[in-house]
Amino acid sequence: MQDIKKRMTDYWSRRAEGFSSLRLRELQGEKHDLWLAELKKYIPMDRPLRILDLGTGTGFFAFLLAAQGHEVTGIDLTPDMIREAERTAEALGIEASFYVMDAEQPAFAPGSFDALVTRNLTWGLPHLAQAYEAWHDLLKPGGVLVNFDADYCREKEPEALPADHAHKSIAPGLMKEYEAFKEELRPGQKPRPVWDQELLAAAGFRQIQVDRTVWQRIYPKPDEFYNPTPIFTLAAFA
Repeated sequence: MQDIKKRMTDYWSRRAEGFSSLRLRELQGEKHDLWLAELKKYIPMDRPLRILDLGTGTGFFAFLLAAQGHEVTGIDLTPDMIREAERTAEALGIEASFYVMDAEQPAFAPGSFDALVTRNLTWGLPHLAQAYEAWHDLLKPGGVLVNFDADYCREKEPEALPADHAHKSIAPGLMKEYEAFKEELRPGQKPRPVWDQELLAAAGFRQIQVDRTVWQRIYPKPDEFYNPTPIFTLAAFA
């Protein structure tokens, strides 16, 4: 499974520049407030917290939360993504720290963070049970993990896509590689998010919550950010 991580890093390296532009437009548009409203349901905003953005990509959640006064660190396995995040942070004047790091094995001391956030990451982790165990250790007692994801490995190709959607500009070769990732990962996964609830409980999380309606609020209509696969929210406390 180490091979798939190398292939994913290459995939995201080739997408980094265009992905960064898309996320910046998302940050500066109406999606900014929609995503922030979802995060506020689980993360207190009345005091500064130490937050880790796992699989930060080009820093979207890191920028949202740092702008609210939190001390945010973002990690990603793809160096090109981290370079884009650092470049954008400088351009926006937002304080956040970014590191190239494997989200399955974050190199931080136990109890380092008040909250962990992640978006569209866990479907692609070949060792999800171990990742959840590692993440539980990173949280202070009472800390929260907020995970936005979907059962991408079981998604069916839609019969018809709207003219505007998040993957419309991805080259056919890259889409073929994306489908190959799903084929390889699918046998090791059970249907989600029920499987995640089992893994989170086994890792020591409590008060595990699932919201299957978040997709309807974030993507009420097709646009350049539109995701046709219904995403869910998993929130769990250490």
